[in-house]
Formats: sequence, structure tokens, C-alpha cells
Amino acid sequence: MRLINLKPGRPFAVFLMLLPFALVFLAYAIGSDIRLSANPQDKLLPAPSKVWETMVRLVSEGDRRTGRILFWHDTWASLKRLGLGIAISASVGLVAGLLIGLLPLVRSFLAQFVAVLSMIPPLALLPILFIVFGLGELSKVVLIVVGTLPFLIRDLSQRVIELPDELLVKAQTLGASSWVIAIRVALPQIMPRLIQSVRLSLGPAWLFLIAAEAIASDLGLGYRIFLVRRYLAMDVIFTYVIWITILAFLIDWSLRAASRKFYPWAQEGL
Repeated sequence: MRLINLKPGRPFAVFLMLLPFALVFLAYAIGSDIRLSANPQDKLLPAPSKVWETMVRLVSEGDRRTGRILFWHDTWASLKRLGLGIAISASVGLVAGLLIGLLPLVRSFLAQFVAVLSMIPPLALLPILFIVFGLGELSKVVLIVVGTLPFLIRDLSQRVIELPDELLVKAQTLGASSWVIAIRVALPQIMPRLIQSVRLSLGPAWLFLIAAEAIASDLGLGYRIFLVRRYLAMDVIFTYVIWITILAFLIDWSLRAASRKFYPWAQEGL
């Protein structure tokens, strides 16, 4: 039998899914043990038990000065910024994608402009954003929007352009206006794609968020990571990195589940 025809059963598929994580953990544990055996004071690769102890302490113990559990405050601050930025990008991207994809006049006016904007490295604009919008919450949200919006617009508009001409012709034959075609024909077709596009843009969005928080913030997951790096507190850094990974996975899983629930007819490639 050819390899391309071999499909693992459910138990074996779960085993294959977990195997890379187990191998990474094992490699880290071995590397940490080797370094700590050579130098018990080594801080670069703390023992897994040390990372676990730190994680328990961070999520349960309050700050000595304020009494607040900073871990949860950092999480809420980052999720609020991320959620607001992604929500704005998704909303504007959906409207702009529909307009560019359906209306040739708008496509001629905006398509190339959006394409050029998408080529600008968002992090290169970070100093400008801080100067224009200040060092508060607005500049961080704007960075996420600037970094993800052009991709969403281009992806969604292309999906609208690829809609079968038969759908649009039939809708016009039945007397549908441009507004009705946009809402009743194009919108249901691109909503699953919007969810997929948001999922794909979450990685860059986290990157922009962490970068903005590291440079100018007093609260947030990125701020905390860059605050403790000067002390080589790798156990704290690993805890925050693991937590960010878990949050990103949960958000992605939630979006995928929502797509399957509301748009079961859509074929998801990711």
C-alpha cells in the first residue's frame, strides 16, 4: 500500500499528535538536567519542576506591594488589546473585502493601495504610532489593526472575486440589488473564510501585541516577559510563553469550532 493511502486510526492519530510535544519536553528535560548537573546555579534551562513551581506561584500568589495577582491582570490586559484589535480588523476587513470584491469601481480605487500597504512591515511603523497615538492603549490596538487588516482585506476580497459568476447572474436575474447580493449571496460565502483568515492572522497579532507591550506598557504578558529578562528569570519567562501558547491555541480552537457549528458546509483546510 502506498504511504499516501495510509490513514491512522483514532488512537494512533492521537498518539502521533502528542508525540512531538512529548519529544520536545523530553529534549528540554535532558538538556536542563545536563546543564544543572554541570552548574546547579544555571538559570538558562530551569528544571521542569522549577517551571511548574513558578507557574503555581504566579497564578495563585498576589504581588507583595499591591496584593494583586499580576499574572491574571497581565492576561486580561493583553487579551483585551488583542480582542479589540482583531475585532476592528475583522469588521473593517469584512466590509472592505465585500466592497472591493463586488464593486469594480472600488476595486480599481483601493485594491492596489491595500496591496502596497500590506508590504509595509508593521513593526517599522511602531515608533510613528507611539508618536501619533501616544504610549497608551490606543497605539497598541492600532498596531494590531495595521498589522492584520491589509491581509484580511486582500484575502476576503479575493474570495469574493472568486465567487461563481452564475450566483451573481442568477441573483441579478431575480431582481436583487447590489446590497441584497452583498448581504444574501456574498456574505454567507465569505464568513467561513473570515474565520479562517482571523485564525491565520492571530500569530502576527500576538507578535505585534508582545512587541508593543515590551516597548511601552506597565501591564501585559509581553511587558512581564521583557521586565524579568534582565534578571534571567527563565522560569517566569517559560511560564508566560507556555501560557501565551495555550491562550493562542484556545482562541484558534474556539474559532474553528464556531466555523464548524455555524458553517458546517464549508470545507476547512486548516
